[in-house]
Order: sequence, then C-alpha cells, then structure tokens
Amino acid sequence: MKLIVGLGNPGPDYAGTRHNAGFCVVEALARRAGWSWEDSPHSGRVARGALRPDGERAAAPKVALLMPTTFMNRSGRSVRAAVEAFDLTPERDLIVAFDDLDLPEGRLRLRAAGGCGGHRGMESIAAELGTESFARLRFGIGRPPEGQTVVDYVLSPFEDPEQLALCCERAVDALEVAVTLDLPRAMERFNRAAVGEGESP
Repeated sequence: MKLIVGLGNPGPDYAGTRHNAGFCVVEALARRAGWSWEDSPHSGRVARGALRPDGERAAAPKVALLMPTTFMNRSGRSVRAAVEAFDLTPERDLIVAFDDLDLPEGRLRLRAAGGCGGHRGMESIAAELGTESFARLRFGIGRPPEGQTVVDYVLSPFEDPEQLALCCERAVDALEVAVTLDLPRAMERFNRAAVGEGESP
C-alpha cells in the first residue's frame, strides 16, 4: 500500500487557502478515483482504494489518502499513526503533498527525499518519523506581494479558483504516475513546467 498525505488545516476557515494546497490535491484525487472520505483513528480523514490512471480498479496499487485533522504544526502525529497502522516504510510507501512558497504558483516539484524548507507540517512529519527520506510533492504558491506578511498570505485564498483546480488536477496526474509507474518517470514529466507552460506528453 502507498500512503499519500495532503497537508492543511481543518475547518471552513482554512478551506481554499494557499496553506491547504495539500488538502486540495488529495481531495481532487479522491474525486477522480470515486473514493469516499471517512474519519479515521489516525487523527485525520482517510479515503482508500486501488488506483489506475485509466480508472480501472483490477490489479491496481492499493492507496490510502490522509488529511490530518491535527492542524498543520502537528501533522506528524497523524502521519506516524497511519504509517504504523498500515505497516508502511516511509522511504518506500509515503508521499506528502504540501504548499511551497519557494516555487511559482502552480509549479510542481516531486522529490524522493529532501529537507523540510521551513515548512512546519513537514518538520512535524520528519520529527515523528525520525527521517526526511520520504517522497514529497511540493505545490508552488509563490511569494507574498510586498507589504503582506507570509502568515496572511498563506492563510488567504487563491485568487483564481479555476487555475487552482487545474493545478490540483495536474498534481493528481503526477501522483498517479508516481504510484502506478514510478517516481522517476513522474519527476521527469511533471517537474518541468506549470499548467499552460508547454508540458510535454
């Protein structure tokens, strides 16, 4: 089984904000796959099933999606509980989707491992798991304009909901390739360009 975690903050006050880009991605994946969300004992909400990009379910990789409900800074507690419950190896079985200030809005960056870049949710996960060696999908949200604080910026909604939806669908495409084929092929295809920037087939 693969575990794909989307990071964000629970509750209507945070829905659609830049800091909830990870939630947006896994919600889009669940919609495409036709999976339902349910409360889990892992301090989060879980959806699961077998995944194939063409929509078929037979002999497909088993996947669980997780949205921690612990708030961002304590995401690691939920992720560690899920990893232990599903008996997973983070280095092999885990992918975390999260917002990244250092990438232009809509740009994706898949990596097999790496640092946390100051992201509190990622720092919490790395601390709870005792490793940074797990795959991650960085979802670019860009930097705040002059005069706006980082906190206000990440907790504000995306200005173009339609563009956000397109970027989330592209992130789902990337995750499908990573899970059903392999991470290097997903990185080769999706790390190049954002939506509308001439992605190669």
